[in-house]
Amino acid sequence: MVKAIFPGSFDPIHYGHIDIALRAAQLFNEVIVAVYDRPLKNLIFSPEERIALVEKSFEGHPSIKVMGYSGLTVDFCHRVGAQVVVRGLRVFSDFESEFRMALANHRLAPDVEMVMLITNEEHTFLSSTTVREIASLGGDVTTMVPPHVNEALKARFAQMSETQQMNHMKSLRD
Repeated sequence: MVKAIFPGSFDPIHYGHIDIALRAAQLFNEVIVAVYDRPLKNLIFSPEERIALVEKSFEGHPSIKVMGYSGLTVDFCHRVGAQVVVRGLRVFSDFESEFRMALANHRLAPDVEMVMLITNEEHTFLSSTTVREIASLGGDVTTMVPPHVNEALKARFAQMSETQQMNHMKSLRD
């Protein structure tokens, strides 16, 4: 049985991520979508929220599991018995960074293989950053994310807007 992980921050998960995971599930017996807890990024969702959004995205797909993790990805592979790390490539610039990461991971764990899947053409523009920016400005992301993610984004940005207005109002009174 070949087990693969598909690691990422998934802040938020979008249709490009979902496509890569579903295609990986056709190649491997089990795919673990591994939600990294502390990426060097500004996040809008907590690890628990991201895991819940990812889990809901793969309901009805028994060969896809979702787990949170911290530390080195290859160490996580060893903990869960995964032999493969799956990554998605959208554009040529992705290749360079993924290539360097694959070489470093191979140095750390030569027993773990790296597999890169080319994204479907319709998802080449998609990134979590793009989705967050459009959603934060009130744009329509319904073609980019599942409905439950769209609702979570709307709620989070409404909450953030209220907090910023309250903080702004407090600073005017001081």
